[in-house]
Amino acid sequence: QSRDFGTGRVFGGQVLGQALYAALRTVEGRVAHSLHAYFLREGDFQAPIVYEVERARDGGSFSNRRVVAVQHGRQIFNMTASFQAVQEGPEHQDPMPDAPPPEECKDLRELTTGEADWMPPRYFKLLRLTQALDFRPVDPEHTLGTGAREPRQMVWMRTSARLPDDIEAHQAFLAFASDMGLIGTVTFPHVLPPTGFQLASLDHAMWFHCPVRVDEWMLFDLHSPRAGGARGFARASVYARNGTRVATMAQEGLFRIRRRGRP
Repeated sequence: QSRDFGTGRVFGGQVLGQALYAALRTVEGRVAHSLHAYFLREGDFQAPIVYEVERARDGGSFSNRRVVAVQHGRQIFNMTASFQAVQEGPEHQDPMPDAPPPEECKDLRELTTGEADWMPPRYFKLLRLTQALDFRPVDPEHTLGTGAREPRQMVWMRTSARLPDDIEAHQAFLAFASDMGLIGTVTFPHVLPPTGFQLASLDHAMWFHCPVRVDEWMLFDLHSPRAGGARGFARASVYARNGTRVATMAQEGLFRIRRRGRP
């Protein structure tokens, strides 16, 4: 089942989350530790999506699955995901960046009430995506602004509703949330022309470092170190509220200026 979030196409995070969940249902006693995905075509939210899962390997500690999403008889997405039996090992991590607690930040929907005269119209479409999430930018005017600024943002996120206790649901929903605002960070250093621009996900990678409840607050630290060649690259570190780094993600997307007379 797909929803129209106001973009005219299926939200990429939905396909990513559903594909991961389909793969998770074919493994037992293992959790996802990484995925690598490609968005091939726009999805039609009025048509069903069929997820075909290939069991590539089941080893002593790891399993691998390939998932293809098909719509109207054509592939719109493919993904390879790896799963691991839970094991212990040495640990280290970078510290979580300093940020005010989520209680001191306003939800995106709240920011549209009487204070959104500076918000670009495209972000009102983003509001529809946040119905399933509490989405709280640490610096709203930076995240939602229009002027040239540093290509970095921090956002607190959690699901709006409590989820079941099974880790599969939480990993799938984290994949869904990972497509929220990540590639948009590449636009921050640029003053974009009135003719508009194209921004679309091309590929996406995630690494799940340890279990996390996505119905509890997570801090997303997003940064775009490079754009060029009509593509933009962004990455994010995700932290549980206690400071544990729970996931890392990276995405590259189409990023080019629309020219007059061209679609």
